Amino acid sequence: MTQAIIIVSGLPRSGTSMMMSMLEAGGIPLITDRIRQADEDNPKGYYEFERVKQIDQDASWLQDAQGKAVKVISALLPKLPPTCTYKIIFMHREMQEILDSQRQMLLHRGEPVDKVDDRELAKIFEKHLKHIRQWIARQPNMDMLEVNYNAVLKAPLQHAYQIAAFLACPMNIDRMVQVVDRSLYRQRHQLADSQG
Repeated sequence: MTQAIIIVSGLPRSGTSMMMSMLEAGGIPLITDRIRQADEDNPKGYYEFERVKQIDQDASWLQDAQGKAVKVISALLPKLPPTCTYKIIFMHREMQEILDSQRQMLLHRGEPVDKVDDRELAKIFEKHLKHIRQWIARQPNMDMLEVNYNAVLKAPLQHAYQIAAFLACPMNIDRMVQVVDRSLYRQRHQLADSQG
């Protein structure tokens, strides 16, 4: 029986690294090269695989990806070969937190942070998210579970069970819950903070 390739996706800074760590703790093998090292923005690592960025030129590595999880940002999802079957865990996060987190990461790198107004960037991101979700819904080889980063922090056990059910495989739920680290929740929007 052919297993689906597990894709963890979403906007940058939407909680994809946390989800990859949950899957790893649960017993899912990951595809990652660890080239991008952990830093102050992602102390537990980025869980990235550099070859994903050139997937439209080279997708040969997907032949060995069945039953494994790989991180693919939402903008690259349409470049995934239609010949494979995918289970996509699509991460969402409060938009202002994404923008704040991206800005903080640029500051740490010494890069300019005022190229685009937050409101304009939020509109661009929201439009992209709407488009990509509609696109995924039309793909017969893709099944998607949408997961909210903020909600996982509040109820990790509930979401761990939901993820295991979606992937339809036995997973170590206790270990998945243990890797959800609220101390890393730093770009917290005021509203989210007030709700605990």
